[in-house]
Amino acid sequence: MQTTLTLAITERDAFAGGAAFGDVGAYERLVGRAHFAVDPEGPEHRTVVDLDNAPRNADGLVEFAADVFLLRPALLERGNRRLLAEFSNRGNKRALQFFNDARHSNAPRTAEDAGNGFLMRRGYSIGWVAWQADVLPGDGRLVLDVPVAMDHSRPITGRVRAEFIVDEPGVFSFPLSGRASMQSYPTATRDQTAAVFTRRQYATDPRVLIPPSEWAFARLEGGAGESAIVPSDSHVYLRAGFRPGWIYELIYPGTAPRVMGLGYVAVRDLVAFLKYEARDAAGAPNPLRDGRAGIEKAYCWGRSQGGRVIREFIYSGFNADARGRRVFDGAFPHVAGGGRMWLNHRFSQPSRLSGSQHQDSSYYGDRFPFSYARSTDHLTGATDAILKRPDTDPLVIHTQTSTEYWSRRGSLVHTDTRGNDLAQPETVRVYLWASSQHMSDPWMLRPNRDRTEQQLTNVVGTSPLFRALLDHLDRWATDGRVPPPSRVPTRAGGLLVDIGEWRARFPSIPSVALPRGPARLALWDYGPDEARGLLSLEPPAADPAREYTVLVPAVDADGNETAGIRMPIVQAPLGTYTGWNVRAQGFSPGALVGLPGSYLPFPRTRSEREATGDPRRAVDERYPTDEEFIRAIERAAGTLVEEGFLLPEDRERIAAAARHWGRDGTVFPLVHPGPDRLLSDPRE
Repeated sequence: MQTTLTLAITERDAFAGGAAFGDVGAYERLVGRAHFAVDPEGPEHRTVVDLDNAPRNADGLVEFAADVFLLRPALLERGNRRLLAEFSNRGNKRALQFFNDARHSNAPRTAEDAGNGFLMRRGYSIGWVAWQADVLPGDGRLVLDVPVAMDHSRPITGRVRAEFIVDEPGVFSFPLSGRASMQSYPTATRDQTAAVFTRRQYATDPRVLIPPSEWAFARLEGGAGESAIVPSDSHVYLRAGFRPGWIYELIYPGTAPRVMGLGYVAVRDLVAFLKYEARDAAGAPNPLRDGRAGIEKAYCWGRSQGGRVIREFIYSGFNADARGRRVFDGAFPHVAGGGRMWLNHRFSQPSRLSGSQHQDSSYYGDRFPFSYARSTDHLTGATDAILKRPDTDPLVIHTQTSTEYWSRRGSLVHTDTRGNDLAQPETVRVYLWASSQHMSDPWMLRPNRDRTEQQLTNVVGTSPLFRALLDHLDRWATDGRVPPPSRVPTRAGGLLVDIGEWRARFPSIPSVALPRGPARLALWDYGPDEARGLLSLEPPAADPAREYTVLVPAVDADGNETAGIRMPIVQAPLGTYTGWNVRAQGFSPGALVGLPGSYLPFPRTRSEREATGDPRRAVDERYPTDEEFIRAIERAAGTLVEEGFLLPEDRERIAAAARHWGRDGTVFPLVHPGPDRLLSDPRE
């Protein structure tokens, strides 16, 4: 049987009002849907879980469809013939936000949406295709429609585990997916006695049963009181309300699992079409090909969830298309840590954090192999690697912040399972972005603190690193010019340490509670059919005595990390910047918040330092004048340019920011929303 792909473009117009981006010129915006019909018996689909249980059309093929969004040079011959495809995060488009310092938009159209124009000035075509089949429509999110797995004429049923944590009082109902933007697996019955609902304050606490009389499969709608409670197959209602910070867990008989693994097929086949083919199955031309001018190299990028799915995509063999051709020449997963993706499984929930210290702590996701290099799991004896298909594996630049070492087991990317240094393949670079946090929005203009957090949120800006490293990836894939060596903390260098040594080195800052440790990782047992994509044991079982070794970067006397790529504001700091933040009183205090880091400002003066007992030197002691601070920032930026981690244009932006803000002591924004503006003043 013939597998087919047709691409229907429904919108095509000028991007950024037709503005020209350097020599590349104007860009176009294309919006549409890709329609797939795949042979469930084809060898290229044999690993897609439940594909054999999906309904088939008259030709015996399984049909599905995905949203597609493309930005391309209006004159393709002026572009660089490169495609940067983003693995979206929960259906959201983030590439322009982080590569171009644009404000986030799921429907980029205007000049403001182009940010500083970096990707356009380089000539990239930028593409998005939906891969996550539980994303609900709305706010421009990318949607993937796939079939439901059937048991003959009825949807398959099975055990589903849902977890809920609220951060404010007064919440009484929740979608079973845990997120309003995500589609739930409905319950097969609203009989509460067929389910188990529990609560606990911390992940390691015993579960306390919530009696069936105190909750229901229902939602609140349009008011208060019993009349507002509406029965629902996709929501849970708790009569007394959810207590902030506590972990609520519902295990129920779910139904209608979607064939989620088709998300990998959608990305593989759409990108392979854009890279290799002239026309789709209906004869429509490839929108990224103009005669002989087509895509020469394809790169993928994704952050957080998008980075984890890149790692799983490669590991599972989807970087080879149906004809055995390489799909992506280079991969750029960011803030994935040691995690992979919970997708190609029955009743998978890819939006779960999958293994943080407090939230979603035992969900499927972080599992061996963690590293791109071949190693042996000392707990099971298995030997494996993420990269194991040299004919089709991409070049990899893996980047992570301090947060990934604390909340995403980032050390396991470059150590074995016992915590020993593990050399990576020559085709891999791993970089720690020192003392920065998981989410570093270029438009963070002031430090903030969520009510659940004890400390201000980390303010280290890192978006310039994306630009320099993408240039390295392109040169590497194009003509073999290798990027700088990996920069990570190592055991051999004494800069990758356990929590005891880290605590011994971290300064005793007044009123700062330290984390009890990074998120640990036990060897979880999800049931005997895990290898077939069926997780039958919910909740999973674990032997606490059988754990993987998780380590964190060592710090200097200020509490800032010494290994990795250190942004100028880390080399010439105004405070301590960490990858962790702990929960505040009233929200299960002491546990890691999840993904935010902390900003712990230095004392402003020597008198303030002495009055508070802070062991760190004051700002005025480090930089007696603004000019000395500016010179320190400029020296650090110049060094990063020489080392290849910063572009000259970003050195100028950073210098302009230092001159503008001086020793302000709060935040160091590098916002520059257009090619002709180096800095946006939030006071304007």
